[in-house]
Amino acid sequence: MPWQSPESLSCCGLSCQQRQQDQAYGHKSMDSRGLSFALLSPGTTSSQAPGREPPEWEHLRSGLPGGRRRKDWSCSLLLASFVGAFGSSFLYGYNLSVVNAPTQYIKAFYNESWERSRGHPVDSDTVTLLWSVTVSIFALGGVVGTLMVKLIGKFLGRKYTLLVNNGFAISAALLMAFSLQAGAFELLIVGRFIMGVDGGIALSVLPMYLNEISPKGIRGSVGQVTAIFICIGVFTGQLLGLPELLGKKSTWPYLFGVIVVPAFIQLVSLPFFPESPRYLLLEKHDETGAEKAFRTFLGKENVSQEVAEVKEEARERRNICLVSVLELLRSPSVRWQVLTVIITMACYQLCGLNAIWFYTNSIFEAAGIAPEKIPYVTLSTGGIEILAAIFSGLVIERLGRRPLLIGGFGLMALFFGILTITLTLQDHASWIPYLSIMCILAIIASFCIGPEKSGHLLFPGLRCNLHRRCCLLLFCPA
Repeated sequence: MPWQSPESLSCCGLSCQQRQQDQAYGHKSMDSRGLSFALLSPGTTSSQAPGREPPEWEHLRSGLPGGRRRKDWSCSLLLASFVGAFGSSFLYGYNLSVVNAPTQYIKAFYNESWERSRGHPVDSDTVTLLWSVTVSIFALGGVVGTLMVKLIGKFLGRKYTLLVNNGFAISAALLMAFSLQAGAFELLIVGRFIMGVDGGIALSVLPMYLNEISPKGIRGSVGQVTAIFICIGVFTGQLLGLPELLGKKSTWPYLFGVIVVPAFIQLVSLPFFPESPRYLLLEKHDETGAEKAFRTFLGKENVSQEVAEVKEEARERRNICLVSVLELLRSPSVRWQVLTVIITMACYQLCGLNAIWFYTNSIFEAAGIAPEKIPYVTLSTGGIEILAAIFSGLVIERLGRRPLLIGGFGLMALFFGILTITLTLQDHASWIPYLSIMCILAIIASFCIGPEKSGHLLFPGLRCNLHRRCCLLLFCPA
């Protein structure tokens, strides 16, 4: 989900000296294996030895007596985080779940629109195909949006990229909301694609913006705002899809029209907050603007240390040679880091959670749940996700990323296995469908406690910013 600059999306940096060692001597870093595990451990980062507390922890432990943390945030930081997440990651989560409730009405609309335009009813296989395209094209739009970040992010910056992105959200909402009135199901499909573009841009730029405006001591916590608002968005989509609200035949287009509200709120609110100070200093060379932005977000007047850190990073970047993605994959010095990210993000993408979100109603129907009860059972999945996300945010710094990742994926494998058995044997006993529901809830909770949070936070642990940015492009979950 806070980590790359747009100009480095298609390439990655290795130091010139490091490249010479790799090419001339076949150098393999002795601690490269340890670096990959250090990414997942709570007490180390890739730039320090195991067993030593990272600077962020020392920063947190220093301060007031009794171990209390000193104030490291400001109202501007909190408001910018909430406004940014509400108009970006919230919409991504909302669009994951909003298509579930009106499934039968959308399919009926496809049939009516097809018959009106072509003069004959559509067969059931074609309806299923159209519905599958409607659901899956959102992910395709996400890929396109992620690739677009490089084109627009360098010139617009973090904040203005998010503002421009609201144009995609608003246009998509209007297309989908008026598709029924226009009698054209194509508008709904195109709107879903554009909404996917919005999600891809949002999940690439928002975490980067939040990471760059927050102090080191709370950077991890602020970064988790993205995942928490995704959960809230999923729950909101399920809630508004209830028959008592907008999940009815006459009102289902309004479910998509609601998207305008968060986008508009971000559009009118975010301009009052500064641009990322790191972007201003590194890309625009505006030191005065960067200092002002740091003062606003950190809530203090003396920001010389933060400015000095960014300048030091800029000096380090001058000694970095840009290499292609292929050269990065071939470099022995970062091989274990790259393998760690590849394996983690492959598991993240292929774990099957998106299938549950997109086809929750169908899964519950296959589990034998009465159709009139499915919307309320589905609502419980969103509630479980929010609770699990909050729990993960409370324990991740104490337990570390590696235990949460391994435990989360392990529990998901266990409950997916049990779910397969219960779906196969659901006709043999009346209580088996309820066991299927418990398995689905357990799968969602396991994912939100471990992989969803810990997977996104892998990238800040990479040992150099340019490595981190390149890996984000290759394995971005958008």
